Amino acid sequence: MRAGLFADRDFRLFWLGETTSKFGSSISGIAFSLVAISTLHSSTFVVSALSAAAWLPWLLIGLPAGAWVDRMRRRPLMIGCDLAALLLFLSIPIAAWLGVLTIGQLLVVELLVGVATVFFQTAYGVFLPALLAKDDLPEGNAKLQGSASAVQVVGPGAGGLIAQLFGAVSGLLADAASFGVSLVCLLAIRTDEPPRTAVRRALRHEIAAGLRYVTADPYLRVLIVFGAVANLALTGYQAILVVFLVRVVGVGSGTVGLLLALTSLGGVLGALVAGRIARWVGTARAVILCELVGTPFGLLIPLTSKGFGLTFMIVGGMLVVAGVVASNIVQSGFRQTYVPAAMRGRVSTSSAFLAYGAIPIGALLGGTLGTAVGIRPTLWIMTALLAVSGLILLIGPARRRRDYPLEPAGAAAQEQVQLAG
Repeated sequence: MRAGLFADRDFRLFWLGETTSKFGSSISGIAFSLVAISTLHSSTFVVSALSAAAWLPWLLIGLPAGAWVDRMRRRPLMIGCDLAALLLFLSIPIAAWLGVLTIGQLLVVELLVGVATVFFQTAYGVFLPALLAKDDLPEGNAKLQGSASAVQVVGPGAGGLIAQLFGAVSGLLADAASFGVSLVCLLAIRTDEPPRTAVRRALRHEIAAGLRYVTADPYLRVLIVFGAVANLALTGYQAILVVFLVRVVGVGSGTVGLLLALTSLGGVLGALVAGRIARWVGTARAVILCELVGTPFGLLIPLTSKGFGLTFMIVGGMLVVAGVVASNIVQSGFRQTYVPAAMRGRVSTSSAFLAYGAIPIGALLGGTLGTAVGIRPTLWIMTALLAVSGLILLIGPARRRRDYPLEPAGAAAQEQVQLAG
């Protein structure tokens, strides 16, 4: 990647902190499952419940979180979230070394880190447009997504290797350290946030304003419905994927990490081509193209077996991830320019509540079906749902446009100005 925004000190710090944190999270993503499977010998449903717990806070506090974030300074909030996550992750290796680690503690830590993530991600989405000029947002999103995808290639492999050499619990110690790096980087940023100018109203009115905004807007509404269905399907198979690889395919922790690392290469590919595809066919068409072309390759994953059969996992997972990451980059740029600054926190969490709220449901559904009908049949069901989810994007005005609009037009613009006030 060219220097560009890397010449900006504050963006460079923000990027470093986020990239390091994503690296730690990619390690703990596999470490949590391996701790549950190998150390605590948990069932398929319990492993899927860990994934559900991490995302459940979006359903529980997602809506008020957006209104709270719109009332608060974002950088101090993000620093507090990093500190909380660091301490929570540290508690797991300490409990393991003392011989008192339980699945209950894993669930509680996942849930509380999920709460911190809700506030951090909401503040992140609002803070980045304050850190960068509007014209720099596409480059900033691409650099952040690209580096996140790159470390997710290394992270699962590192997580699997750490689990094989030092035990799965050690991977969670690495994630705690990554939150420490993110915290230090945020403390060093000098950019001042613009003051909030909108009139403060009762919390329920601000929550309702965010929901009305996203459900009334024809572009955001379709993206949210699509996101909910796609997230349900993605999480439905990802929540049981490590169980599938270990207990059905029969590979070890190191190989699991390597496989997940190779599939994560798709994220690097998606980040590299997102901007080019958007310029080539337009932003609206790019989102549709990436999802309709990429997600059907997920149907290769249930064909995975030992030996050469691992190729199905690598190719299928890689192309699914490439399509999803490229689509997400284009969508992020659209939302950050389209939504008024005063509404971004509420719109972010209203969208996340509706789209991310499907993730814990998908995780529990994957675990339930995996227990009831078998792990491989469940993978077929979930990847088939993912393959057809992109058709939802053909509903609404985006299918008739080359590019997403930069701002609401006409009566919709006036109504949204009133909501933002």
